[in-house]
Amino acid sequence: MQYGALCRSLARNITGSREDAEECLNDALLKAWETIPPAHPESLRAYLLRIVRNSALNRLEQQKAKKRGGSEIPAAYDELAECLPAKDNVANQVEQKELQAAVRAFLAELPQHQRDLFVRRYWYASSAAELSELFGLSENNVRVTLSRIRKRLQKYLQKEGLL
Repeated sequence: MQYGALCRSLARNITGSREDAEECLNDALLKAWETIPPAHPESLRAYLLRIVRNSALNRLEQQKAKKRGGSEIPAAYDELAECLPAKDNVANQVEQKELQAAVRAFLAELPQHQRDLFVRRYWYASSAAELSELFGLSENNVRVTLSRIRKRLQKYLQKEGLL
């Protein structure tokens, strides 16, 4: 499969387990098989990654209920918690859409390498070590850069009245 390695990597980063990642990939492929004829996604890659990510997040939720762990997603969410409002503070769908639009606008203002770093960390749940290798930076540099981006995002969201 053309996107198999990318999908496995995403699922493994979220679930923390190779076996769970394979299950997520299998679930995603079945769901894609069942939905693609009527859906006709513009980007098969993005469509598959979204299904895999949702499947992995669902599996992570199941793991949390069983008190298992070891993935990157809780750490990534903890990092973002300081600059995003809590779920219960977002009163309705309109506010959520405004927040999503503001984050997209913020990311559009970032230089490409910072945007890529941010997305790889918080969408693909890549670890600092993986990002270090991928971007040719030290792990400390990755952490510092992400910290600075999160602070800028927090200020941006405060300026927009979303925090």
